[in-house]
Amino acid sequence: MATETTEKLHELLEDFDSAMLVTRTAGGELRSRPMAVADSEDDGEIWFVTERHSGKLEEIARDGHVNVAMQSRMKFVSISGTAVAVDDPRKVSEIWNEAWKVWFPGGKDDPTLILLKVHVDRGEYWDNSGMSGIKYLIEAGKAYLSGTKPDVAGDPKVHGKVGA
Repeated sequence: MATETTEKLHELLEDFDSAMLVTRTAGGELRSRPMAVADSEDDGEIWFVTERHSGKLEEIARDGHVNVAMQSRMKFVSISGTAVAVDDPRKVSEIWNEAWKVWFPGGKDDPTLILLKVHVDRGEYWDNSGMSGIKYLIEAGKAYLSGTKPDVAGDPKVHGKVGA
């Protein structure tokens, strides 16, 4: 059963074409790198394409817990989940974007290409665009004048948390 916050998170995920993927190195440090978002699904999975022998896959093999952070001018999403490499030529064909040929000269059949699937365990978003942005500005103005903080916690159109 989808809640309003879950539906809003999925709606926001469709707005992003890039993200920062955060993994943990063998030494325990956090490492992030930009990634093109290949696909996002309603069942809580985000797909990326990556190079089969990349450092990020070595890191994920040791510790599959990742964070995916997305930001536009007025929208923000943070995803915590688990990642796994997936070798699925059919899925690659389904989501292939010709712009990726820059990184994979062999196209969708490039032998170095592999998918990275992130299963979303928890997500949080902030949407300060459109009507949500107007509501936030009103609440921020009230907070400024009264010396308090903006109260948008009860409005899933502006801010929400999904998952455990």
